[in-house]
Amino acid sequence: MDVKIESSWKHVLQDEFDKEYFVKLTNFVRNEYKTKLTFPPASDIFNAFDQCPFDKVKVVILGQDPYHGDGQAHGLCFSVNKGVALPPSLLNIFKEIKRDLGIPMPKNGNLTRWAEQGVLLLNATLTVQAHIAGSHQNLGWETFTDTVIDKLATEKEHLVFMLWGSYAQKKGSFIDPNKHLILKSVHPSPLSAYRGFIGNNHFSLSNKYLKSNNKVEIIW
Repeated sequence: MDVKIESSWKHVLQDEFDKEYFVKLTNFVRNEYKTKLTFPPASDIFNAFDQCPFDKVKVVILGQDPYHGDGQAHGLCFSVNKGVALPPSLLNIFKEIKRDLGIPMPKNGNLTRWAEQGVLLLNATLTVQAHIAGSHQNLGWETFTDTVIDKLATEKEHLVFMLWGSYAQKKGSFIDPNKHLILKSVHPSPLSAYRGFIGNNHFSLSNKYLKSNNKVEIIW
């Protein structure tokens, strides 16, 4: 089936789009957008891929679910549109960047600038019904995003995978640590951020690794 996604990803994932689970998932998602308020906007479902082509990926940050509040989600994990209040987890991410690298807090929470530098901001589930967290889990998206991680882990080398919280760590458990840098810590949510996220130095560590492998560092 034809999926509107950036061309290098289309090439890598083409086999997936024709699988039975993905066809079922697509039919479900289309119906959800027709009958219920669903996030992100349909044109942004594959925004993480469109902003960060397969060939350009240097860092992968794994999230779980899109934001389910009005106007927040735009297809990049942890990121919100300009003009939207910073969610608590994103605020803690910026706090750690400031502590780690001395970079001041940005004026908004739109992380497109990271994606354009090679940071794949990947949620495990790419859609959600408005105001109902986790409503599109276990319907096929996780299978799709597992394949995305597998393609990156096997076909590329010297990537940085940031796995925050037990969910992300389990999802990335098969990645070869001899081939890539795997950075793990608790999740940046207010429930756990001060038990090890603040102080994890992931942003400086990722840049150090990229530099040591002759890659351009990310301007966080």
